[in-house]
Amino acid sequence: MENLRNYVAELLGTFTLVFVGSLSLIAAVATDAPLVITVAFGFGLALLAGLYAFGEISGGHFNPAVSLAMFLSGRLELPTMIGYWISQLVGAILASLAVLVAFGQDDVASTVTQASASWDAFWLELLLTTIFVAVILQSSRSQRVFGTALLAIPLTLVAVHLAAIPVSGSSVNPVRSLAPALVGNEWGDLWIYLTAPLIGGVIGAVIHGFLYGRYVAVAAEGAEPAAHETR
Repeated sequence: MENLRNYVAELLGTFTLVFVGSLSLIAAVATDAPLVITVAFGFGLALLAGLYAFGEISGGHFNPAVSLAMFLSGRLELPTMIGYWISQLVGAILASLAVLVAFGQDDVASTVTQASASWDAFWLELLLTTIFVAVILQSSRSQRVFGTALLAIPLTLVAVHLAAIPVSGSSVNPVRSLAPALVGNEWGDLWIYLTAPLIGGVIGAVIHGFLYGRYVAVAAEGAEPAAHETR
């Protein structure tokens, strides 16, 4: 039952991220708003909402690259990681289907991440996912900055989007790119967004493990461990 609650939380959180983020992109185009700023804050604030609503249940990954890094850091078991991946993909597809119902397939296709230069986009997605994952691993672990994690993580995603949208469209999340590609039938440079973020997640986990050591869950005296620390 506990794992089921975690999977549902991951599904809902990923839905929130992809749905609200996609709507921000469509809204920016429709209203001639500054696209980079609108989309960056759309995805960042969507992640903030998802973390506050569902993060306490599952740990708030909403991203296969993050779940992979958590697994490599010893904070997630392999079967649970696979369950998270499935939940995240389902949540992202449902989000794109919701956009399809509200608008149309062409609008879903417009939310697909597109690269202006393939290898430049690959390189940026890899490096920025590495940074994003490193922030998540440490801000969710360190007692010194733990209280700021719910702001640090979304703000890092905003920074990632501000930096990457002109080159890669900014994904750092395989399911965020795969879902609209499937529903919108617009494949483009999908291989970049299925590979670079996962490689970045591995590198981020390795760097973090080298600097800080392997994760060991330590509950405060009299406190119950968080759901994502009990597996």
